Amino acid sequence: MEAWLKAQSFSPFPFQEATWQHILNGESGLVNAPTGCGKTYSVFLGALMQFINNHPNNYQQQKNNGLQLLWITPLRALAKDIGRAMEEVIESLGMQWKVAIRNGDTPTAERAKQKKNMPEVLIITPESLHLILTQKNYPELFKTLRIIAVDEWHELMGSKRGVQTELAISRIVALRSAAANETGTIKPSGKVQVWGISATIGNLTEAKDVLLSSLNQSGAIVRAEIHKPIEVHTIIPDETERYPWAGHLGIKLAAKLIPIIEQSKTCLIFINTRGMSETWYQTLLQIAPQLAGAIALHHGSIEQELRLWVEEALHTEKLKAVVCTASLDLGVDFRPVDTVIQVGSPKGVARFLQRAGRSGHRPGEVSKIYFLPTHSLELVEAAALKTAIAAEAIESKEPMLLCYDVLLQYLCTLAIGEGFRAEEIYAEIKSTWCYADLQENEWQELLHHLTHGGNALQQYDEYHKVIQEDGVYHMRHKGMAMRHRMHIGTIVSDAMLKVKFMSGGYVGVIEEWFISRLEPGEVFTLAGRNLELVMIKDMTVLVRKSAAKKSIVPSWMGGRMSLTANLGHILRQTFSQALTPDAGIELQSLEGLFELQRELSHIPRENELLIEQIEDKDGFHLLVYPFEGRQVHEAMSAILAYRIGQIMPISFSISMNDYGFELLSDQPIPVDDSNAAALFSSENLLADIQKSINSTEMAKRKFRDIAVIGGLIFQGFPGQHQKARHLQSSASLLFKVFEEYDPGNILLRQAYNEVLVQQMDEVRLRQALQRISHSRILLSFPSKLTPLSFPIIVDGLNRNNLSTERLEDRIKKMQEQLNAQ
Repeated sequence: MEAWLKAQSFSPFPFQEATWQHILNGESGLVNAPTGCGKTYSVFLGALMQFINNHPNNYQQQKNNGLQLLWITPLRALAKDIGRAMEEVIESLGMQWKVAIRNGDTPTAERAKQKKNMPEVLIITPESLHLILTQKNYPELFKTLRIIAVDEWHELMGSKRGVQTELAISRIVALRSAAANETGTIKPSGKVQVWGISATIGNLTEAKDVLLSSLNQSGAIVRAEIHKPIEVHTIIPDETERYPWAGHLGIKLAAKLIPIIEQSKTCLIFINTRGMSETWYQTLLQIAPQLAGAIALHHGSIEQELRLWVEEALHTEKLKAVVCTASLDLGVDFRPVDTVIQVGSPKGVARFLQRAGRSGHRPGEVSKIYFLPTHSLELVEAAALKTAIAAEAIESKEPMLLCYDVLLQYLCTLAIGEGFRAEEIYAEIKSTWCYADLQENEWQELLHHLTHGGNALQQYDEYHKVIQEDGVYHMRHKGMAMRHRMHIGTIVSDAMLKVKFMSGGYVGVIEEWFISRLEPGEVFTLAGRNLELVMIKDMTVLVRKSAAKKSIVPSWMGGRMSLTANLGHILRQTFSQALTPDAGIELQSLEGLFELQRELSHIPRENELLIEQIEDKDGFHLLVYPFEGRQVHEAMSAILAYRIGQIMPISFSISMNDYGFELLSDQPIPVDDSNAAALFSSENLLADIQKSINSTEMAKRKFRDIAVIGGLIFQGFPGQHQKARHLQSSASLLFKVFEEYDPGNILLRQAYNEVLVQQMDEVRLRQALQRISHSRILLSFPSKLTPLSFPIIVDGLNRNNLSTERLEDRIKKMQEQLNAQ
């Protein structure tokens, strides 16, 4: 191997050599290195070295060795790149190893070939790995396995796909341990090793512990002590508005991107939402028609063949620029670009670093990223991001706990394959991080749920999925098994409809909830094209090309990300630097805005909470600026409205953004120095959350996803998916049945818990209120709207279903009036 490394002029980093040594010692662990520094090679070459050491004299002749390395990746798009790089190494070493890919796109013939003769390396998604567990004799496939590698673990952890990965690892580890103990011929070092590959996150030690939980060993963290320089260039507008509003500024600055694109060989332009990526693509082509054929669009709803072509064309420099969303967030070590542009706030430090790392993707190169604000106040975020990067203030990813829906799905998966013995699988499941606190009574309820439909659904045969025979749980019903295999997975999105031309040809997919609002003849944009809706037929949207100048840009559910706690904290610190000698270029460019804010009200400092009360023709506005992100503000505003309602009967409309929130009423709002501290208290928080929000309605929405993942609701056969509203009504019916006849139901409890933990972010909300209790609360009574209040109030207008033209006219009029006062 040393000779090969020299021949390739490949000088390994110390972190790679350390990882190889850990692998050769039979240890497990987590590799942490910046994007583009060879994380993939650190584990892959270690697996090759291990094999070569075990066959020193004939490793080049050894073939059909069975599965040696299982490579789990969260994204299908990464698989081909990784596989190609691995094959190049194997070929240059003269080895006989085969590399194969297994995901939803793998043809049936290829799957059959893999089953008959497993490759030495299998690159697989978590869902496809669980699908393998439904096969008869699946333990045979893993009997030669030496290493499980989990790529991009920072992306998987903290999601239900991460839980799927934990469960699969627990099963394989138990199989290999049993084989080692039975034969006595496999040394402890011959048991399966688990290696995670992760970018930097705030809780790396916990990430490693979650991944290795089933191994019952501490494992190693190998950090690449490589300083990867990052240059952040903020695009400063020629003039900044004193009354900014979200999304308005960005498109105006589009012309400033053209020189950056033209000076780069290859460029990625990251946009936060699919809808805005369509708008940006069209805008760039309008202002720079010379880019036609050199610029493309890439997001998750574009047809896969076209996405792959875009990735390949970027790699071969046939394309100069790609406008993309998170679909190109993750990158492997083999596809660098010159320049990255981030349009609008990335909402988090880790996401911004990940995207920056796509440029200068190789060791020693500078990662260059341009930040283009979509409204003036995002310049403060640009300054905060620079501070965060310098301080290495990276967010943590919290692992998920007790996901009963994923566990029900997993038990059905095992019941279809070899079946399972309750006591054995219970011990395996308890070895994972997610289910370490699973109680015996909860386990029995889950088994009862599988065999009899639980307490509430015993009368219905379709919920008697699994039977027990001689202590082994099996799923014998072939129809149920087939339906289960088709819906293994934890990503539940609104029904996606295929979009096709009347003349034939596939464009992409669109969410049912969006397209169902359009009338035939209306024009919308997808994959950079204007399309006229003709009709919807059998889950397919039929369209024709349109020359219309105006079109509706689709919006996708969940398009709004929320500011992370880390970035919020640094943002509060950054506001403290406004109008001081320490202010950087971003804050200096906002001098006029900050002077107006100070003149009318106050610029909040890090240890202050600013509350503004403004009266105008629209009513009485109460504006609060915690800088905690939209998600926390949604919960905090509801609690504040409820608590004020306890003082006197009053109704509100509520708006929010990442910086603060507004309560608007038609009567004066009773908040003053005497009660402000109590209104923001963290006491009785849980009780007030439950009273202030429609937690039942929110739990019902969560329950839909839980019921789909847990197998209570069948989504339909391919091309015949149930409509989203039918799914919701089925879930609502089950929810009602459980509420009435089985109120302690384990899935019901999970739904309410997910509302609290995920949607309301109760932990972060409590921390925010506790921080406020130690801060100075400042009440201000401006004579008119302030620069900080304006974008929040505009957000409220936006949600009152004003058309875009009317909204823009109204905002311009408001800006003119405020500037004239």
